[in-house]
Amino acid sequence: MIDWLLLFIPITALLEVAAPKEHGWIFISSALAIVPLAGWMGRATEHLAERTGEGVGGLLNATFGNAAELIIGIAALRAGLYEVVKASIAGSILGNILLVLGAAMLAGGLRFKEQHYNAVAARSQSTLLALAAIALTFPALYHAALGAESAKLHQDLSLTFSVILLGTYALSLVFQLVTHKALFAGHREDAGEGPAPWTVARSVLVLVAATALIAWMSEVLVGAVEPAARAFGMNKVFIGVIIIALLGNAAEHFTAITVARKNRMDLSLSIALGSSVQVALFIAPVLVLLSHVLGPAPMDLALRPALVLIVFLSILIAAQIAGDGESNWLKGASLLVVYLIIAIAFYYAPMGASVLPR
Repeated sequence: MIDWLLLFIPITALLEVAAPKEHGWIFISSALAIVPLAGWMGRATEHLAERTGEGVGGLLNATFGNAAELIIGIAALRAGLYEVVKASIAGSILGNILLVLGAAMLAGGLRFKEQHYNAVAARSQSTLLALAAIALTFPALYHAALGAESAKLHQDLSLTFSVILLGTYALSLVFQLVTHKALFAGHREDAGEGPAPWTVARSVLVLVAATALIAWMSEVLVGAVEPAARAFGMNKVFIGVIIIALLGNAAEHFTAITVARKNRMDLSLSIALGSSVQVALFIAPVLVLLSHVLGPAPMDLALRPALVLIVFLSILIAAQIAGDGESNWLKGASLLVVYLIIAIAFYYAPMGASVLPR
């Protein structure tokens, strides 16, 4: 389907050697190379889900799918592109709860009039996302009130919040995998018989190979971000919130839509909402902690107030749509419309500032 895009892996390598100043083409080529690799990661984790159940399968898909997001984030950290990292964190949360979930509901709804899933599990994931949004609010408020001169306070506050968020994520895993795993077990309503699942060894081998190649392409992608932004007339916040987040979520897109078309909405929601939860409660705090080791300076969690507001509103919208245990194509289309509005707004943000005004 999209495997022909794998051709962009050697094309990117060739451009890096033969035309290192062509940053625009390098950015496009490396971005296109990540898409099929993320698709292979999604395929492998879907096959693992066949052997582990919907809840664990969704967690596995979110974890390996977010590997691309983490790899891209680490590469940007090392380059000191903190605003791009924070924008991509917000963009990944938005992308999963609006674009991935919306596309999955639309794709499933076009094949089935109504689809059902465990509403309690969906609401519990939405609650965790709201908690993360609250944690992101205070560093932004402190920065707005005290200004850049309180950088040490922002770093200390972000470090403390990161530890709390990681602890909360650990508790959510206990809830999902131990004490309330029945809520996430789901039920299979496949529309038809598919091919036999891969062996665990094959699935793991594909995941390792795809992750290694994504790490390579991500390093190239991040290196071309700033010159490509200037060449294409795009601001950094659009690249971080939309472009990089879109690439990082490619694996979730592929699998969530595929399983929704098979009427496996418990798995689809577990992937979409679970991935957002993982980014907010695990990826973001891990990147903050890693910045103390890998970055030129510690990174804080002070997202732009506009980003925090949009994330919070998107979580409220997704919670309202996903909280009743039923999905249809109109719900999916509604989420996609919200995402489109946000993408257009960021695209037209002023070029003079690398990010939206505080």
